Amino acid sequence: MVSVRFSRRLGWMVPVAAMASVCVLTSTNASAQAVAEAAGATSVSGAVTAGAKPAVPKFPVAAANGMQHLIASAGPPPQETNVREFQAQAGKDAGKVLLRATPTQAQIWVNGKIVGKTPLLLVLAPGKYEVEMRGARGETGKSTVALLPHETRELVVNLHSLYPARVSAPQQ
Repeated sequence: MVSVRFSRRLGWMVPVAAMASVCVLTSTNASAQAVAEAAGATSVSGAVTAGAKPAVPKFPVAAANGMQHLIASAGPPPQETNVREFQAQAGKDAGKVLLRATPTQAQIWVNGKIVGKTPLLLVLAPGKYEVEMRGARGETGKSTVALLPHETRELVVNLHSLYPARVSAPQQ
């Protein structure tokens, strides 16, 4: 078990075993990163994890001056990409669907791909589509729409709460 003490000089928790090396490093104006690495290397838990494999990040990262940062997406948001993909596949026999939800401002997924928020006019190829909508407060609704060539339809999905708004206990 590693005992940990709060260092007033450093302003954070330091393992007692590493306290001597931390004090020596800080007197030579070392950076906070070097202090943290020294504290981790001299602590018992640092020695145990030193042999472990480094964790693989779940998000793409880029090294810049030895520091890791998340890479910002340079392209358009997924909604725009998905809408353009549906429109490109629509062809000359395309139909239109006006998507609405009650309550309003729900996120829309068509065949599992996010396409935007309600109300939304979507140009689609003729066919059958699974539409799912999710409201701001966790309400959900699903529907299927079959679209014929050159047809214009309106689809209103009533969103329902996953959990009840209020709970009542039986009277005794």
